[in-house]
Parts: sequence; C-alpha cells; structure tokens
Amino acid sequence: MPRYITTTLPYVNADPHIGFALELVQADVLVRQYRSEGEEVFFNTGTDEHGQKIFEAAEKKGESVQAYVDHYAAEFRKLKDALALDNPTFIRTTDAHHVEAAQEMWRRCNAAGDIYKKKYTGRYCVGCEAFKTEREIENDRCVLHPNLELQLIQEENYFFAFSKYQDRLLAYLSRTDCVIPSWRREEALNFVKNGLEDFSISREASRLSWGIPVPDDESQVMYVWFDALTDYVSTLGWPSDPNGNFEKFWVNGTTLQVAGKDQVRFQSLMWQAMLMSANVKNTDQVFYHGFITSGGQKMSKSLGNVINPYELVAKYGAEATRYLLLRHVHPTEDSDVTWEKLDEWYTANLVNGLGNLVARIMKLAEEHCTESVSLSETNTPVETAFSLKIKNQAFNEAMDLIFEHVAKGDEYMTSREPYKKIKDEATKDEAKEDIEKLVRHLAKLTVHLSCVMPETSAKILAAVQENKKPENLFPRLG
Repeated sequence: MPRYITTTLPYVNADPHIGFALELVQADVLVRQYRSEGEEVFFNTGTDEHGQKIFEAAEKKGESVQAYVDHYAAEFRKLKDALALDNPTFIRTTDAHHVEAAQEMWRRCNAAGDIYKKKYTGRYCVGCEAFKTEREIENDRCVLHPNLELQLIQEENYFFAFSKYQDRLLAYLSRTDCVIPSWRREEALNFVKNGLEDFSISREASRLSWGIPVPDDESQVMYVWFDALTDYVSTLGWPSDPNGNFEKFWVNGTTLQVAGKDQVRFQSLMWQAMLMSANVKNTDQVFYHGFITSGGQKMSKSLGNVINPYELVAKYGAEATRYLLLRHVHPTEDSDVTWEKLDEWYTANLVNGLGNLVARIMKLAEEHCTESVSLSETNTPVETAFSLKIKNQAFNEAMDLIFEHVAKGDEYMTSREPYKKIKDEATKDEAKEDIEKLVRHLAKLTVHLSCVMPETSAKILAAVQENKKPENLFPRLG
C-alpha cells in the first residue's frame, strides 16, 4: 500500500532548531525503512510562512516579509542535505498551488455550513498565533509562552464550527492507533470531552495583511493554522490532483504525520475536524515526539543553551548527528541534551565503538584475506525485531539493537583473538575463519544501519566488498 509521511511545517520566524531536526530524522528513518521493503512513499516537509509572528519579525528586521520568508525557507531547505534526507518534497505555504488549495478548503468548509462570521473579544497569544481559552491560561499568560503578554483583541472574524464535530472526533479518537503514543491520544480525548469551542479562522486584513485572502472577502485573511494545515494535502496536488498523488497516497494510501507534543490540538483535533467538514479522509496516524531540553532547561537564546542542527553537523557530521538524535533522544518523552553529553556519546559509541570495530576487522581482512569475503542473502537478513521497532517509532530501541551487535563483534574479537592466532601457522586457518565471520558480521550491521545511518552503511559495505580498511568513519574530536 502506498504511504504518505510528513513532518509539520516549521514556522520561519527563526533558524532551524534541534527539535525540528529530530522530527525530520525520525520521519526520514520511517521513509527509508518502508522504501527498503519495496513500498512507495511520498515524503513531505516544508515551511509555514504566514501569520502575525512572521509579519512582526520581518518588520523588526526592516525587511519585506517576502524577503524575510525567502531567507528562512532557504535555511530550512538546506536541512535536506545537511541531515542526509531521502528525497522529500518541500512545500512553502506561500506557493501558488498551496494558496489555491487553502482557499478551496475554506470554500468546502463554508459549503458544509461550518464557517460563520461574528464579533469577538478574546485574549490572543502571538507565540501560538491563537486565541486562548481560560484552561490554556495561567497567571494571565499562555501556558506555552509564559514570557509573552496576551493581547486583548476585539474584532469581527470568521469562525469554524469546531463544536459541531465533538462526537465525530470522539469516534475518530476511539481508534487506538490514530495517535502515538497512547497518552497523547488520551490528552486529545480529554480535550474533546471537556467541550469544544468554535475557533476563529480569520484576521482583519487591515491589522494583518500577511496571509491568504479569504475567498469572497478580501477584508479578511485566513488564520495561519487553517492555512498551514492544508499543506498536508496541497503538497499532493489536492484538490485538482493532476498527477494522481492525492488519490494514491492520501485516499488509497496510509497517512502518517510526525509532530511535536505541543501540536496535539492542531494536528489531531482542528485538522481532523477540517477534513471531516471538507469530506476528506482523516489522517490515519499522528506520531508525537517529545521536547529536547538542555541542562534541565528549555532552550533559549537568552540562556545561551540553544543547539542548532547545523552546528551539530559541523561538529559531528550528518551521520553522527542522526545517530545522536535517534539513540540518545527518547522518541516520545522529553530528553536533556548538552554539548558535554553529545561529545561523550559520540566518542564512546561511534569513535571507540562502531568506528573502531570496523577499522580493526577490515585491517585484518585487508592484510590476511587474499580476496573479498563472499556474502549471500543469508548473511545479511534484517531482523524482524529491528524493522518492527522502527515502524513502531521505537527508534532508540532499534539503535540499541544495532549497538548490541557492535558489542557482540567486540566480544568475539576479544575472545577469539584472531589478530594473535593469525601470526601462528598452527592457528592461521582458524584465524582466517574468525576474520571472515567478523567481516560477515559487519555486512549484517550495514543492512541495519541503512535506514538510520545510510552513508555509514554504504561506506562499510564498500569496504567489505573491496576488502579494504575504510577511511576513519568517525574522527576524534579535537
């Protein structure tokens, strides 16, 4: 069955951060695993470029808004190569075809009787780009952005009849597999059970011009979330579907959205209600990852503890960055990361672990095997447990399994000592058998590394096939 896998679209009001790099790598690993099994996968990412935060950030920098979003879109687009992603599409919410799709989503929801206009006074969080209900406010601040003052705004906007979909959302969320992990599904269910309030889906253009015009009313622009969520289908060509991608991957395929834990309300409730209103199939599954903190605190520029993905790649390389994010950041819980921990993990597990094992084995093979060790399909099966862990989003456990095999290789080398036996004529043949077994063990490692560390996998396989010790896979830190 065709598969559709998408990240969220990050807001382009700042440089890429490590949390989004985690999301990209998690999605990419799933894409690679399914593609390795012969499945056709449409992989989507991109940038969310409308809204008040972006408008204000551009004004603050003294730039035109278009120039501002162009700059940051380019910064996010570079993550494809920086993190060695497997050919994702890249959509911008300023793309013409997306604008058309967002307006069509509006028209369909309106035709369903789910959009109406009213005057409204509410407390608005610029950080969330949303009006906040009382249960989302503590000490007169948004619980997600306690450093920002809420704005009291009174204006006439269009509203979406969210409350109309309470029962249908409860039915949707009754499917145990629609949200991973299970406690995020419970979070969504509790939100719905507490009662849904219709939400504003437009802003006055006189106050905020940077947005997609509301069809038939250019005095209003679309609320950024209503606009941006539509990207999940606009990237597939919806609604006209000129290449058949929407029909193949969304209607007849299996859909997975990867998002941060703060997105539950938007991804699993608002978006699903919009789809119901527009008579479009709901998302099959949303996977929510946790946050990354540093030194026990939320990352912020003022604290000086922000870790930029480009800094990670510059220091450790793309492959090691993927390893660090997949093994040492929990898939669904919050994880604490510091440069000191990253250095420790890199050195212990890549430099002294995998890298050292490959170098030792291939040096012995190059010096003592007259030709490349023969391999067969029986030497390189992907363990079912590994592929299941990947497809169940247990990325850290899948990585642990790989490094259990690294440890087994080290243990075999230590116990059998082929580097000693090869020097004695009486044990030389036995040593060669041990070396060949270790080389095949490396080949087995490569198939498990292929979706998580693809370039490393290719380098090790090439070394095995050429019977040659490779260049240092993971240089020591200076």
